[in-house]
Amino acid sequence: MASIAATLMGLAAHAGEPPCADAPDRDKARLGELIFDDVNLSASGTEACASCHQADRAFTGNNDPGHPLFPVSVGAFPNLLGTRNAPTAKYMAFSPRFGFVADDDGLTPTGGQFWDGRADTLADQAKAPFVNAREMALPDHASVIARVRQADYAPLFRRVYGRHALDDVESAYDDLADAIQAFEQTSTFSPFSSKFDAYLRGRARLTRAEARGFELFKDPQKGNCIACHAGDPTSRDPHDWMFTDFTYDNLGVPRNMEIPDNQDPTYFDLGLCAQPGIAAKVPTTVTAPAGFIASLCGAFKVPTLRNIARTAPYTHSGYFKKLRDVIEFYVTRDTNPERWYPIGPDGRVQKFNDLPPQYQGNVNTEEVPYDRHPGEAPRLDEKEIDDLLQFLDTLSDGYDQGR
Repeated sequence: MASIAATLMGLAAHAGEPPCADAPDRDKARLGELIFDDVNLSASGTEACASCHQADRAFTGNNDPGHPLFPVSVGAFPNLLGTRNAPTAKYMAFSPRFGFVADDDGLTPTGGQFWDGRADTLADQAKAPFVNAREMALPDHASVIARVRQADYAPLFRRVYGRHALDDVESAYDDLADAIQAFEQTSTFSPFSSKFDAYLRGRARLTRAEARGFELFKDPQKGNCIACHAGDPTSRDPHDWMFTDFTYDNLGVPRNMEIPDNQDPTYFDLGLCAQPGIAAKVPTTVTAPAGFIASLCGAFKVPTLRNIARTAPYTHSGYFKKLRDVIEFYVTRDTNPERWYPIGPDGRVQKFNDLPPQYQGNVNTEEVPYDRHPGEAPRLDEKEIDDLLQFLDTLSDGYDQGR
């Protein structure tokens, strides 16, 4: 298997820039942190970037203290609700720009920010929430910059970007996003300080259960997690273990009726195929097969497993509240679908019920552990799931603080 770092650099070369810039200017990163934490950059004056990306939850969190496992983000006002679970911002500085990579499987969509990859960079991603009607809900860029001009950090903004940096709204908005990106490129977001990182560096040993879980994680006939949550088994460099290949997969997650939009039976979150302008991003040097864009419907970005024990709820829709439930879904989705999907009026299991019928064939049913059928044994038993959970616990930052 190729080095993950090398793979990402190859993708970055394809996209035109490195996936993670050099260490940002300290003042710029500090400015980005102040903007990230500023609740005044919302219509209510109560929500900041940090409200949905909380440091103590590995920069996830859906901004509902009363219901910390609520599946979608609550916006600046209580009636503003998103349609997706807030993903972690940790280690996202390593994601390459969105693009299609030609490989043995054809065209593989890779990279980008958000669950559907619609933002190429962290700066592009940072621009969206301030003026999203369901999030921070300010009406336009001018309203955001007007508040920045009144902020205590306005002098720092001008010191970093120039004396007249706040004069022009659009250039100032670009700089605001650039500062947030600089903050998200610091070691605060990518500390590589988990027990697993310490293990790679020779500073810690895995317990027997953790070691068994690691083997199950890698085993192509058992968990096979490494197929998408990638790492390089030949490397002891934590940077080669991002625990995602930044690609997209369709898992057929059950419809989450806690999401208000899902009360409408005609509404479906189609993920990657609904990314704005997706068809124009297919490289012209490759002939895409007929129906290629439709084949992307229901696919969402593979998340990193770093800090996975701290980032509940899980999946793009926040359907699963416990990590164990995610694993049990993976291994019993096809052996015991009645555990996860409703039973229809005809008595049949309504499998893959969060996709329109014409896209249900896009669900991954070939890779281990999704290749089972009713009556067959799941790829993992309960004891093996226990061990895998023990290993996943080693991916939480804070164990190895550089000692």
